[in-house]
Amino acid sequence: MNVLVTGGAGFIGSHTVNLLLERGHRVRILDNLLSPVHRERTWPAYVPEGVERILGSVDDPQAWKAGLVGMDSVLHLAAYQDYLPTFSRFFHTNAAGTALLYELLVADDSLAKQIKKIVVATSQAVYGEGRYHCTNESCPQHGVQFPGQRSLAQLEAHDWEPKCTACDTALVPQTTLETDPPRPHNQYGISKLAQELVCLNLGERYGFPTTAMRYSITQGPHQSFTNPYSGALRIFIQRLLHGRQPVVYEDGGQLRDYVAVWDVARANVLALEDSRTDFQAFNVGGGKALTVLEYAQLVGRALNLPVQPALPGRFRLGDTRHILSDISKLRALGWEPRHSLEEAAQAYAAWAQQQPGFRDYSDEGMATMAQQGVVRG
Repeated sequence: MNVLVTGGAGFIGSHTVNLLLERGHRVRILDNLLSPVHRERTWPAYVPEGVERILGSVDDPQAWKAGLVGMDSVLHLAAYQDYLPTFSRFFHTNAAGTALLYELLVADDSLAKQIKKIVVATSQAVYGEGRYHCTNESCPQHGVQFPGQRSLAQLEAHDWEPKCTACDTALVPQTTLETDPPRPHNQYGISKLAQELVCLNLGERYGFPTTAMRYSITQGPHQSFTNPYSGALRIFIQRLLHGRQPVVYEDGGQLRDYVAVWDVARANVLALEDSRTDFQAFNVGGGKALTVLEYAQLVGRALNLPVQPALPGRFRLGDTRHILSDISKLRALGWEPRHSLEEAAQAYAAWAQQQPGFRDYSDEGMATMAQQGVVRG
């Protein structure tokens, strides 16, 4: 295949590009190389020599057109992600940028005839809190529930767990299926759901086989250390390697599933090559639930460093308490997570320490989020 990879100089994109090349595909990258992900507007050293590169943004029709010429498939991984209240930018890049791809294909019959497959990166953030269970058998709503976001008053009271609206019992988190109703409640998740609705519906309407990949929290090397707003692995490692302890939000009991970036790259390539994925969304996760505190300890063991996380009682407005993705649908196609989280942590630490300018950026990110009302408490 001739594959256009948007965001191909980024974290997940770069590993996916490597795997595509290993499998004999021709690759072209479209990336805008903007901060805070990239320190300077230059191509990272990990982008393979000989891969065609276009500097441009997915909100620019001319960049899309230049990227699409001669391509027969698209891996659309470019996205905007942080925790800041720059709400319009999320939709401008993630939703409108994706809509622009389909708009250009529908408008140009020669381009449309070329494209045989589109894979779009979305996120488990589309679920919001996801699937829970009320354990109170006398409750009129006993059983499966999909709670909304926790209120500011609840978070300020340090009452962290989602509650049943009928009996006020703390709900028990379950793994979330692709068929469960999406209920995103932060700007990133809402923009990603909008992106999914665009790509899957327009793809089916106009005959462009499309797959949406709902990534869990992806970890490994090439994850930007200059973007301090998200990513437990990079923040924990930055602090640990500079003699400081991780700062954990809420009480650290939040359940997450983490997945190594190499496994995500394999899932992307499977979706691209396998027509059984057409017009569907797939969860891409690690298949194991860890609390944030457990994950901090895992990172410490991987680096052979002692970990005693700080728990100042802060919280991020819009965070999900627990989110766990069921990956049985992707497993049924032969995919399985192969790489350990310890391996991902060690690889990230080794890579980061080799990069010029590596330092601890975590205080800057937390200060900015606090100033803009994202981090509270």
